Amino acid sequence: MNLTSFRTLGRSGLIVSPLALGTMTFGTPRWGSTDDVSEAIFRAYVEAGGNFLDTADVYSGGRSEELLGRYVTDYGLRDQLVLASKFSFNAQAGNPHAGGNGRKNVHRALEGSLRRLQTDYLDLYWLHTWDMVTPVEEVLQTLGDLVRAGKIRYFGFSNVPAWYAAQAATLAAVHHVPAPIALQLEYSLVSRTIEQEHVAAAQACGLGITPWSPLAAGFLAGKYEREGSGATGPGRLTGPNPFGNSKFTDHNWRVLETLRDVAAQLQRPLAQVALAWTLAQPGISSLILGASRLEQLHDNLASLDVQLTTEQLQQLSDASALAPTSPYGIFSAAVNRSIFGGHQVQAWR
Repeated sequence: MNLTSFRTLGRSGLIVSPLALGTMTFGTPRWGSTDDVSEAIFRAYVEAGGNFLDTADVYSGGRSEELLGRYVTDYGLRDQLVLASKFSFNAQAGNPHAGGNGRKNVHRALEGSLRRLQTDYLDLYWLHTWDMVTPVEEVLQTLGDLVRAGKIRYFGFSNVPAWYAAQAATLAAVHHVPAPIALQLEYSLVSRTIEQEHVAAAQACGLGITPWSPLAAGFLAGKYEREGSGATGPGRLTGPNPFGNSKFTDHNWRVLETLRDVAAQLQRPLAQVALAWTLAQPGISSLILGASRLEQLHDNLASLDVQLTTEQLQQLSDASALAPTSPYGIFSAAVNRSIFGGHQVQAWR
């Protein structure tokens, strides 16, 4: 497999690379990359054949979009790239209309993103997070109107409940209006909760899944050493970050040890093996990779060459499995047999 093993994003005609370049590191001082390194990362990604670029209006206060827009324009690549950005988070403290998923803010946010990205349309516009307020009907109408106006080509949802995504997809299908085509959610060997509801909902509704943080902010790259309830290491998680110490759990350290074992079997870096596992899971369209160094990008792109055996996939899956919770723990082969009079019955796929 390589970056030009293109696939469609969900049940749509939008064609993307199996690995997307996330640009949260562009313009970010503490754990990101300098401008010249950001440009080198961008250039290396597109020269390798990648076409899927992901940013957001809040990344580096809009500077990520500005840098990405400059690179796309300078290299004359707009028509061959899938350019994605996001809206939802507030841009002006004290002004509730400068955030959220209501029509007023969506239009404000999109105009700002288009200006910073130096383009008159986005290929993919993500709702960055469920705002817990705006009716899904309003979101669908607003984004559908933008599709019809040609300002966006497609849209998707990031960080939303599974029921919300399913409701939106169902309403769109019933009313024959533009529908979301993808979900962007946290997913990795140490963050598998989307398997409980989101993966099945996405498959039923034709939504591709593009995981963010497939390396758990560097934890699965082996950057950190355990120290009490936290860790030391050269990465984002040892400074102020949205995850706190949540990645440094007993369960996650055990997963990391299994990952080390499998990586040693393959003689591959931990990050490549972790990415290969995630890409092999059902429903995944494209992984979103971030990189603060050029070598890091090249290392992560090489994950496409990793061939995990069935046994290695199972070893990693068993070590990272979610603890059974209600009602998911009841959906077992034994219960299936009890329902069907002792027979194992499988649904058609």
